[in-house]
Amino acid sequence: MDAGLFAQYVVIAIAVLVSAVVVARKQFPSGVRRLRIACALPLVRDGRPRWMRELGKRIAPAPRAGGPNCAGCDNCGPSD
Repeated sequence: MDAGLFAQYVVIAIAVLVSAVVVARKQFPSGVRRLRIACALPLVRDGRPRWMRELGKRIAPAPRAGGPNCAGCDNCGPSD
């Protein structure tokens, strides 16, 4: 296989991967969130190297605002 054909395959593979990630984030946001949590939890445990904990914190999704008064209106924030 020559280099030009290999480069085309790499570009197509990257495009398909990016497309799959975008579709997954749009169609299955809770599934993607659970997957990110599952990937981040082992990395942020005590005893792990500092770089590994920082990577886990970057992978982890932002915490959700929840509680007894949260009705899921997506308008989280201070009320004025």
